[in-house]
Amino acid sequence: MFRSAIRVAKPLSRACPLGVTRAFASSRYVRSENAPPTSLDTFTDEEQMLREAVQRFATEVVGPKVREMDENENMDPAIIKGLFEQGLMGIETSADHGGAESSFTSAIIAIEELAKIDPSVSVLCDVHNTLVNTVLRKYGNKEQQDKWLPQLAESKLGSFCLSETGSGSDAFALQTRATKDGNDWIINGSKMWITNSYEAEIFLIFANIDPSAGYKGITCFIATKDMGIQIAKKEQKLGIRASSTCTLNFDDLKIPAENVIGGEGKGYKIAIEILNEGRIGIAAQMLGLAQGAFDKAVPYTYQRKQFGQPVGTFQGMAFQIAQAAIEIESARLLTYNAARRKEQGLSFTKEAAMAKYWSSVVAQKVSGSAIEWAGGVGFTRETGIEKYWRDSKIGAIYEGTSNIQLQTIAKFVQKEYS
Repeated sequence: MFRSAIRVAKPLSRACPLGVTRAFASSRYVRSENAPPTSLDTFTDEEQMLREAVQRFATEVVGPKVREMDENENMDPAIIKGLFEQGLMGIETSADHGGAESSFTSAIIAIEELAKIDPSVSVLCDVHNTLVNTVLRKYGNKEQQDKWLPQLAESKLGSFCLSETGSGSDAFALQTRATKDGNDWIINGSKMWITNSYEAEIFLIFANIDPSAGYKGITCFIATKDMGIQIAKKEQKLGIRASSTCTLNFDDLKIPAENVIGGEGKGYKIAIEILNEGRIGIAAQMLGLAQGAFDKAVPYTYQRKQFGQPVGTFQGMAFQIAQAAIEIESARLLTYNAARRKEQGLSFTKEAAMAKYWSSVVAQKVSGSAIEWAGGVGFTRETGIEKYWRDSKIGAIYEGTSNIQLQTIAKFVQKEYS
């Protein structure tokens, strides 16, 4: 069971002007080994409470700002502040470090619910929780955790800096270098496609300290923007426009030796393991996106009448809606199966790849169909339905392309049957 909440819910500040209260604070997740099997859509009371709290925050606080943020290609600082105040930026972080001390599934729930309203806000929360926080919780020493986790739980956004111009799917071909200089490391190079980087204050940077060792020279460093991280370019994107994606430059960036995370040459291991978890987060984002598009478009099909009946009741339309409902549910089961396996300490690499691949496929398919179900209205920006389709395209690209997921799954199948 969960440990009961240890913080008293408080009203949000001006960042959340609609009177949403922080209903989710802190709980510890422990699953009994003797508990009977349950369905994958069975959640604890605390997980359900979190879902309802995030739904309210997303609907009442994020919802009114979605179109403006998308048009301006900018994340409203009040949204980021609200995420911190709601306790959604340190979901698995211990209470001693200012976090909610909750389950991985709780993080997945939050990502899904945010994506139903705005996938841009969802991925901001996802990267911060499943990548940045997790690296520090799993690989940081006590001094690093005591220093950085409270900041990441309470006020400072994190960014995960791995990809480069020549190292996307081939992540370990990265060219950013770090050289030792006394008690410091000097980093030179650049990163591309870095989520959260425009607003972030804390960065995890992967650089190679020994190119002759290949990927075994890759090391993870933690740095702050004020150390001299340069934002060279903010990308203008098809979708998730409010989520910042930037190119970063490091010119003789000096980082203290104490800021090495997990040990020298351990960066490749960190990246592989963390991205496996992160893929479940992206699956949850795509799942929420598909559900959000479905929730917006389907009611319209029962309101819009042609030939004397709602268009959603015509067999051709009704069957499409039924098929979409099945596909969303299948994506949900894959996603939560991967999340629960991760929580229980079981292998989950194949399941995470399946969840990310299929959720991305479903997100694109359902959001595209949703536009057609709403007809001309769905094609306009006013309804917000078309935004889900634009946002869905990234699911097949980041944190491992769809082909990379299929390759991963194929390797597991080959190992089992050959």
